[in-house]
Amino acid sequence: MRAEKTPGAAGEPGAGEDQGKEPGGGQGKEPGGGREPGAGKGRRFQLTRDTARPEGGGRAAPGDAPAPARQWPLLAVMGVTGLGLLIVAFDAFRVGTLLIALAMIGGAALRWALPSVGMLAVRSRFTDMITYGGLGVAILLLSLMAQPHPWLKVPFLEDVLHFTV
Repeated sequence: MRAEKTPGAAGEPGAGEDQGKEPGGGQGKEPGGGREPGAGKGRRFQLTRDTARPEGGGRAAPGDAPAPARQWPLLAVMGVTGLGLLIVAFDAFRVGTLLIALAMIGGAALRWALPSVGMLAVRSRFTDMITYGGLGVAILLLSLMAQPHPWLKVPFLEDVLHFTV
């Protein structure tokens, strides 16, 4: 079965133009409004026409600012993460992973504090904060407990390890 191509599908010319409009110019109230009955029944998947921008997903700077300035929160988090990965590559594992963890926690703080963070906003504000913060805390704890000579010792983890092995 061959899927129909519709104008305005992702990656095609005219994408985003006249989405959901009937040929007569009015908005259709039903999916496939304006088509013959049964015209869309043979399709397996329906195309998504539009996706809402996440809360806070607007520009972090005015529209006339250069692109890096508009996306500074994302670039800051990615820059610190990249620096952490570079430090890990130069064999300072613990310091590099601590930087990566602090970048994630910083991303959660930026997502909470700023009304508009550009492309750092991926989902809702709450979900982004929980995801960035949770990953940051997990990486932080793992880097502090890494062997040899851990900086943080959690007594019950040794017992868990002995029971699982």
